[in-house]
Amino acid sequence: MTSVSTMAMPSGSRTRRHVKLPFGALPIPSLLLVAFGLILPLLLMARYSLAVYNPADIVAEGLTLENYLKFFTDPFYREVLGRTVWVAALTTLFCLVLGIPAAYVISRTKSPVLRTVLILGSIIPLLMGNAVRVAGWMVLLADRGLVNETLLVLNVVDAPVRIMYTLTAVLLSLVAVLLPFMIITLQSVFDRIDGAYEEAAATLGAPPWTAFFRIFVPLSMPGIFSGGLLVFILSMNAYASPVLLGGPTFHMMAPMVYEQAVKVFNWPFAASLAFVLMFATLVLTVVSSVVLQKKYGRM
Repeated sequence: MTSVSTMAMPSGSRTRRHVKLPFGALPIPSLLLVAFGLILPLLLMARYSLAVYNPADIVAEGLTLENYLKFFTDPFYREVLGRTVWVAALTTLFCLVLGIPAAYVISRTKSPVLRTVLILGSIIPLLMGNAVRVAGWMVLLADRGLVNETLLVLNVVDAPVRIMYTLTAVLLSLVAVLLPFMIITLQSVFDRIDGAYEEAAATLGAPPWTAFFRIFVPLSMPGIFSGGLLVFILSMNAYASPVLLGGPTFHMMAPMVYEQAVKVFNWPFAASLAFVLMFATLVLTVVSSVVLQKKYGRM
């Protein structure tokens, strides 16, 4: 009787089968997303960069290197690329100079409340859009902005100082926008460096600055490289700051890609500019990585 009741199964019942996926299949969704969201557009852009420009046709036709030759043979475009690299390098340098002390103070702060306040103070600017922050800098740096009005009231200057539409304005904006990325990256690495190293250096008679540059900096080089790389890449591709604060005569690569694609509607040349920008960023990143690895060892 017992065996019969055990074998009898209610009508409509279904046996549940658990499908076991191999561990290697877990990254497949993300890889598909990357393939369709990044690799496929890059392949299409690569095709467009080799197409012949025809104002009357938006379809990529023909194969030519004319778009790349136009860039490398025209001094204007080479100057734009050089200015982009120069601005990105200066922005990275200033962010390192300002970000290392700030991140060091946060990582060595013992009070949990004060540490939280400092971290939030570094993160809060990221909650605001980039264009909004740049618009705020426009209000500050205009000829009749807050900075010039303050200087005039204090009789520091007799006439408004020209700050807008200059390299200074672009650098100020980029440093203010990208400094939180540097601080957060450095602080996470500084937290993992034991303070006993600095105490040991002080015990052996090393001055604070010597201990900082001879011991702390080499140990924190992975964070310095990561933060500098992040800021450099974002600076190379900056758009809002050069357009709004640099003005129509301050040309950088990212705004020029937009101008060629949207205003001129020259998609082949815009695609070639984008690939030149991407290739220059990649080459500079690899070169800097190799140099730092030779100087400080494997990071």
